[in-house]
Amino acid sequence: MFPANLPGRLAAMIPLRTIDLERMVQGGIAMPHSKKRVDPLHLNEQLCFTLYSTVHLLNRTYRPLLEKLGLTYPQYLAMLVLWEEDDVTVKALGERLLLDSGTLTPLLKRLEASGFVKRERDVLDERQVRIRLTATGRALRTKAESVPLSILEASGCALEELQDLKSRVLSLRESLSSRLGHEPTLPGTSRRKKQE
Repeated sequence: MFPANLPGRLAAMIPLRTIDLERMVQGGIAMPHSKKRVDPLHLNEQLCFTLYSTVHLLNRTYRPLLEKLGLTYPQYLAMLVLWEEDDVTVKALGERLLLDSGTLTPLLKRLEASGFVKRERDVLDERQVRIRLTATGRALRTKAESVPLSILEASGCALEELQDLKSRVLSLRESLSSRLGHEPTLPGTSRRKKQE
């Protein structure tokens, strides 16, 4: 049912706990150094819930920092991409953020209304809309430079711990993307051909 190397790969991604998938499938897992069996459907045993609840808390931690910049979290992500590479198409921005145009367009309209970006039709291909930072949007980068350090301090973790965690989550994302037949398009992931 599971690939032979899956338990080892999961254990590498979840360092706090060794998972025995065969026992889990048979109706529960025994925790290391414990006789207690754990219900595999218990909410707190779900990686998805751990990630979901952590992201929720991260968003709450970001909120007051970003309010000072006049940004929401999704707008901040868009600005991060634009600070890396200005003058991109809406399509390219959406691919980087894993957002469709229906979600991205209102977000970009609000950034434009705030004076951070300009949306303009591409002169060579009018079907494409290009996003460019304004002087105000470029200047906002300096104010935003304190945000990552504030998040690091709020986490209570060492920088190396967070870098290791990010690397493990990227590995998980790449594995899931590959399994679903998607080609990773984000920096920090290798390109794989779609499985046929």
